[in-house]
Amino acid sequence: MIIKNVKVYTPERTFEEGEIVIRDGVIGEVRTNRRLSDCEQQEVESMEREAPGKALDGREMTECEVIDGQGCYAIPGLIDLHFHGCVGHDFCDGTKEAIGAIAKYEASVGVTAICPATMTLPVEELEHILAVAAEYKRETEADPQKDSSGADLIGINMEGPFISPAKKGAQDARNIIPCDTGICQRFLDASEGLVKFVGIAPEESDASTSFIEQMKDRVHISLAHTNADYDTAKAAYDAGASHAVHLYNAMPPFTHRAPGVVGAVEDSGHVTAELICDGVHIHPSVVRATFGMMGADRMILISDSMRATGMPDGRYLLGGLEVDVVGNRATLVSDGALAGSATNLADCMRVAVKQMGLPLETAVACATANPARKLGVYDQYGSIEAGKKADVVLLDRELGLKLVVKDGKRL
Repeated sequence: MIIKNVKVYTPERTFEEGEIVIRDGVIGEVRTNRRLSDCEQQEVESMEREAPGKALDGREMTECEVIDGQGCYAIPGLIDLHFHGCVGHDFCDGTKEAIGAIAKYEASVGVTAICPATMTLPVEELEHILAVAAEYKRETEADPQKDSSGADLIGINMEGPFISPAKKGAQDARNIIPCDTGICQRFLDASEGLVKFVGIAPEESDASTSFIEQMKDRVHISLAHTNADYDTAKAAYDAGASHAVHLYNAMPPFTHRAPGVVGAVEDSGHVTAELICDGVHIHPSVVRATFGMMGADRMILISDSMRATGMPDGRYLLGGLEVDVVGNRATLVSDGALAGSATNLADCMRVAVKQMGLPLETAVACATANPARKLGVYDQYGSIEAGKKADVVLLDRELGLKLVVKDGKRL
């Protein structure tokens, strides 16, 4: 396959006019106009003669299809490393059918790799959910004829149960427990290595520093749903914690005398931070200020989406709690607190650009390369480069979705 006449997003975070050559589900070459040699141009023309180019709404693709991108932006498949569900399903439903349905929806909107999040549930239930996910991944990878229309499951983000009752948000307080290395290892074992993040509230246990020091080389330790002050959060990051779950949400506010977790993140250069840019969770001015303060390299766009995403307004369940969804706003029935989002990552990226004023080049990096690097999969995901998986998304000038190519196949 050749995707020609597109603005290719480069690893240098620029767009260059050119084309993408895909062979056997892998990116073979990326040719930009300024680097296209006479020999390469002759090869392109030869392939076009064998398989005439088609518009984006063309027929079923052929083995050597040439797609005319019509000047679209060509970006890597997006990676959501923190969300709960969509189209009526939740990762914590604990079934392979739910994961499959979630994966198909995410790929259909341009999110081609996923790292779903767990809720605060009983330990045994979480172990079951993680084991099911591990089995799902094993089965999809073992079948060479697998259906590639779903996003790849590349990790799990454990948002609970080691959190703070004071900042529980939509988590069920009955299932909150102090951080424990033995239980954490049970989670890692059950997931067969899929768990990439474990969240804690360091103020909730005197053993939190020891926990971080013992577990940090096995899994990323996040600060999540925490009421920690600056000193406690900074001590956790100094001990080896390396991530912040949905910055500003479910943590103390950032003020000039009490900077809290946000201040500790700013002062810890190795720490990455999630941002929910759905237009509900964080004011656009704060998003811009955060990028200015911490820089784009440390920011990761997430959706935090729940099962209502892609569904009509109504009442849904999140972690066993009832949530009302109106438009893109999800709130707990019990107290009106924000309860995740009803916006997918692709739409969050659009909001970040069109409503919050982030450059497209920056927003794309924070939804592709940055999460790929944090997850340790940048060798296969997160950029359009030779040798990487052929997951490519085409967006028009208004950032509308025109085409998703997953593993070299048109969805």
